[in-house]
Amino acid sequence: MSLLEVVDLDAGYGDLQVLSGVDIDVDDGEYVTIVGPNGAGKSTVMKAIVGLATCLGGSIEYRGTDISGLSPEEVVHEHIGYVPQTNNVFPTLTVEENLRLGAYVLDEVPEERKRDVYDRFPALADRPGEDAGSLSGGQQQMLAMGCALMLDPDVLLLDEPSAGLAPDLVDDMFDRVDEINDAGTTVLMVEQNAKEALRRCDRGYVLANGQNRYEDDGDALLDDEEVRREFLGG
Repeated sequence: MSLLEVVDLDAGYGDLQVLSGVDIDVDDGEYVTIVGPNGAGKSTVMKAIVGLATCLGGSIEYRGTDISGLSPEEVVHEHIGYVPQTNNVFPTLTVEENLRLGAYVLDEVPEERKRDVYDRFPALADRPGEDAGSLSGGQQQMLAMGCALMLDPDVLLLDEPSAGLAPDLVDDMFDRVDEINDAGTTVLMVEQNAKEALRRCDRGYVLANGQNRYEDDGDALLDDEEVRREFLGG
């Protein structure tokens, strides 16, 4: 049984339909990437899973249970972590305060989990009392992932984690995602840097115009001439 399965999903915002019949499945421990052109509906898939987009048809199953009607607050309790592309930290709060807010649904902030985040992201450990808004783009992205990891999610949803980063920081960000997955967290990622994302992931999906176009192992999609011509720039 898949850990997370999107089945024949129609979704959008209010009455605006963006996705039509989309199928995505993610097994426990996998690293799956969704790529495609701008406007393909990639981020809408993620938002539908976490209750931020309207499910108009189909289903979203997590551990065999349909969660498509849950609110974002309820989805958090299902051990699903989500890092949006933008506005993913509180800039006027400190690094420490952001991490504590990442565990807001718990009665007590797990100090060992906070230590784990600092161990994973040493740049944050050096600046716990600094406002998140003073961090670099790469450090803010690390903080956003750290906040999501505070709840020790079984699956982590990442929406364009390399967006806006300086080129020399992109590889480092992908390395961080690799490490999170290697440590046992399932990863579903939307990414604009399609070639690098497909090179690193287990499996990939290509969306276009709100529909599935291709699905295969990451390396196989990279080697597919049609995929390269249509979506990867040759």
